[in-house]
Amino acid sequence: MSKLRIAVQKAGRLHDDSMKILNDVGISIDNGKDQLKASAKNFPLEVFYLRNGDIPQYLRDGVVDAAIIGENILIEKGTDIPVIEKLGFSTCKVSIAVPKSFKYKGINDLDGKRIATSYPNTVQKFLKINNINAQLHIINGSVEIAPNIGLADAIVDIVSSGSTLFKNNLKEVEVLLKSEAVLVASPMISSENEDVLKRLQFRIKSVLKGRQSKYVLLNAPNDKLEKIIRVLPGMRSPTVLPLAQEGWSSIHSVINKNDFWEVIDELKANGAEGILVCPIENMVI
Repeated sequence: MSKLRIAVQKAGRLHDDSMKILNDVGISIDNGKDQLKASAKNFPLEVFYLRNGDIPQYLRDGVVDAAIIGENILIEKGTDIPVIEKLGFSTCKVSIAVPKSFKYKGINDLDGKRIATSYPNTVQKFLKINNINAQLHIINGSVEIAPNIGLADAIVDIVSSGSTLFKNNLKEVEVLLKSEAVLVASPMISSENEDVLKRLQFRIKSVLKGRQSKYVLLNAPNDKLEKIIRVLPGMRSPTVLPLAQEGWSSIHSVINKNDFWEVIDELKANGAEGILVCPIENMVI
């Protein structure tokens, strides 16, 4: 039986988040120390652990069928590779940063300056759009040190928490793009492995939907049901069950976690009591 070959980042936060979602969709992977390839025990899948920047070429060559990759790398090196699912984790920005002493007023201040980066294509596109003439220094590795050693006046790099910039006495001044992990497919994937990828994508979508949602149970007097149901649309509509106590019902529904506290406040204001909120592991729709 054919196995879907999927690439993930060899190390780092994206690696950890990628392995977590594979585990959350029920795929058990034998991952020995320092292995570059590992097989799943209970799903037709092989995981290849690769450098993030190398993954687009492996996809083009058909060495791997799919990948979980940072959108920033795809924009830099793989605009020809189709995204089939945005995954919502490993979020970051690709930003311009300058020394804190730089009195930055706007992008025109970059004209004639030296910029160190690992994202030359992204930076060149940004500079061209903004009609800025700057000199690029392409660096693979610790870009943040470039201004401190006199190699560059500014840098363009990924920013997550901003702590690395702070430690290197830099400040973020422009955001070129925002990025998250995405699931992508090789243009050369076989029809058989495309079917396996669709099965994997279905599982991932179920987990992501569960992560975005909360299951809510509450009690309400029957004369308040109409108002409360308007607050709780649910997937189709809330489930309403009679309680043993006459004149009361139990309402079950699903809410978006981003709207959680606003919805809870509105439920309480409309007479809801005994509100119980539970996480959702998977949500199959």
